[in-house]
Amino acid sequence: MWNWACGTALAAAMVAMTAQPMTAYAQATQTAQAKSADLTMDRVFSGPDLAGSPPRAARLSPDGRLLTLLRGRADEGNRFDLWAMDTTSGEWRMLVDSKKIGSGAELSEAEKMQRERARIGGLTGIVTYDWAADGQSILVPLDGDLYLATLDGQVRRLTETEAGELNPVISPAGKFVSFVRDQNLYVQPLAGGEARRVTKDGAGTVFWGEAEFVAQEEMSRSTGYWWSPNDQRVAVQRFDEAPVGVVTRTAIGAEDTRVFEQRYPKAGTPNVLVELHVMNPDGSNSVKVDLGANPDIYLSRVNWTPDGKTLLVQRQSRDQKTLDMLSVDPATGRSRILFTERSGERSWVNLHDALHPLADGGLIWWSERDGHGHLYRFRDGNWTQLTSGPWEVFSTVAVDEKARTVTFLGNKDGVLERHLYRTSIDRPGPVTRLSEPGWFHGANGSGGRLIVTRSNPAQPPQTYLADANAKRLRWVNENKLDAEHPYTPYLASHQERTFGTLKSEDGATLHWEMIKPRIEPGKKYPVFFQHYGGPHVQSVARQWGGALQQYIVDRGYIWFQIDNRGSANRGKAFEDPIYHAMGGIEVRDQIAGAEWLKTQGFVDPNRITTYGWSYGGYMTLKMLQAAPGMFAAGVSGAPVTKWELYDTHYTERYMGDPNKVADAYTTANTVADAAKIADPLLLIHGMADDNVVLEHSTVMMSEMQRSATPFEVMLYPGQTHRVGGAGVSKHLWTTIFDFLDRHAGEE
Repeated sequence: MWNWACGTALAAAMVAMTAQPMTAYAQATQTAQAKSADLTMDRVFSGPDLAGSPPRAARLSPDGRLLTLLRGRADEGNRFDLWAMDTTSGEWRMLVDSKKIGSGAELSEAEKMQRERARIGGLTGIVTYDWAADGQSILVPLDGDLYLATLDGQVRRLTETEAGELNPVISPAGKFVSFVRDQNLYVQPLAGGEARRVTKDGAGTVFWGEAEFVAQEEMSRSTGYWWSPNDQRVAVQRFDEAPVGVVTRTAIGAEDTRVFEQRYPKAGTPNVLVELHVMNPDGSNSVKVDLGANPDIYLSRVNWTPDGKTLLVQRQSRDQKTLDMLSVDPATGRSRILFTERSGERSWVNLHDALHPLADGGLIWWSERDGHGHLYRFRDGNWTQLTSGPWEVFSTVAVDEKARTVTFLGNKDGVLERHLYRTSIDRPGPVTRLSEPGWFHGANGSGGRLIVTRSNPAQPPQTYLADANAKRLRWVNENKLDAEHPYTPYLASHQERTFGTLKSEDGATLHWEMIKPRIEPGKKYPVFFQHYGGPHVQSVARQWGGALQQYIVDRGYIWFQIDNRGSANRGKAFEDPIYHAMGGIEVRDQIAGAEWLKTQGFVDPNRITTYGWSYGGYMTLKMLQAAPGMFAAGVSGAPVTKWELYDTHYTERYMGDPNKVADAYTTANTVADAAKIADPLLLIHGMADDNVVLEHSTVMMSEMQRSATPFEVMLYPGQTHRVGGAGVSKHLWTTIFDFLDRHAGEE
């Protein structure tokens, strides 16, 4: 499920250090007083970005001498070039100018869809890159072809074909460039020579080296092949989508309509048939991996051990209640179960990327087996739990086998912040926080150094280079709120974000956050009640929220949101109540938030509006149906309305098989209760949406029309699940506020 808040999405996870951020913020506020202004819609959706220019894809070169990243152009913020910083001197230089080498060719439909899955559909220029192992060259995909950039500023074109190249990488030992073209895997010597097709029958419904739709969209797996560390072998997924049902998706544009016969696995229907093969780089000596007798499984993760002698394959059952770790002999394809994760009776097993194979044959693993997400060490059939307690490990950042430590991100110090921590990889021991309180962090590590990103409600995202102890060595992007920062003119009108908790109807603790306009005594204000509400997402956190939220407050609304049961990072007991019951407890929790708002003296209880996108759009419909008269108006963007129309991996994880629990689906859907919507509703959908397809809205519209239930609608030709872009974002939010102001504006 796309976690898209349509321009209001919270800033990405961030990490640690800087002194007295509130003092710096206060000083910047004083600097801004003389030229302060309220935000406008035009300014929110024009450049430069009011959050500054946060870097993308920051990485360290293999030798640690350079830190590379993608930086948006000053004149074209969504177009990215490749830059490098000398980690010793701090000197910056552009390595690859996307406009100098780009051809401007249109991307293939497959690459466009991959970018939609990766949430980068609106970006252009260089959107990804890959370092060679020797640190002397970088693979750069651009406009459907591949280029090799060297550190002296030279760029060599590797491919020039009408067909695009998907999933390109440099092999771990640096001998080859590999990619997928026309549904087959190709391998090309990095030193020079022609690309060779190493799989043969990719055509029609058969694909090699790609990730199937649900793997990309729901499993956070974007590739379908994996090199061994020594470049001697490559594991390649083959999938056949012939069993998957065909849906006719009509992508309605402004001047044309394209019809796609799309293979889309709706809940309760067949998935692709998946195989895994291991072969030499030239395609020879191929063996098929034994994935078990049941073909109806998910290939969720594939990893190699450091010595390249074993392939670790995670096999997930169709009902997602069992996850087997298979140990595979790459020479024969024979497999055995190393261990198994099992869910509770009314639960599921969550996937993760925290696996780290160790040189001694053991591995670091993440599990929720005790009810919370924690780290474990597995070796020789024995388990050692490394972290424990009523808090969550979010991800591993770095494992130092010499120092015998693991660095990870977690929320041990409170659910609203995310910090870097360190503990032993050998035994349970003290967990040491490395990052500074008051921030929400993200990080990645390499070669004993960390790239740390952080933000808080008063500071847009900052990025810096740190040592292994998270001590800042050098700013990558300080993004200081000084006189030159694009947000500075609006600091004086920037309103503080406050946090708190409230109780649900049955006593659960729910976290909320709020931004209030300057409150005048005796005056009551309308509320913009935003929600997402779906699983695997945490919305309430002490991080930068973005200029759109402040614009909403400048319009005179209180901005508010809460995290309901079913949301992430509170443990399985908090997440599991949505099992076979979507649209139930999470809706009641949100309504508890609305009821609490009505008790606040500064809130006008008759002017609380509600807004959500994707799962949040679904929640809008369910909230209006569950509590007529509670809201002055509701906005539902790209909502799921019938879970039978959504995909297998996401839907069945929480709702089960519709062929077995049909009543649960009927209750969870919005269509049967369409006539219960008595409050003003605005329904919005992109007409080329291939994730939550337009059929979700049309079936709801049809039922509301049949029952003579009034509503308003705005459709966006050519727009996908991500409705936005030049002009479109402004139109979208103008439409939303024209609607809300009519029903909840100034009295």
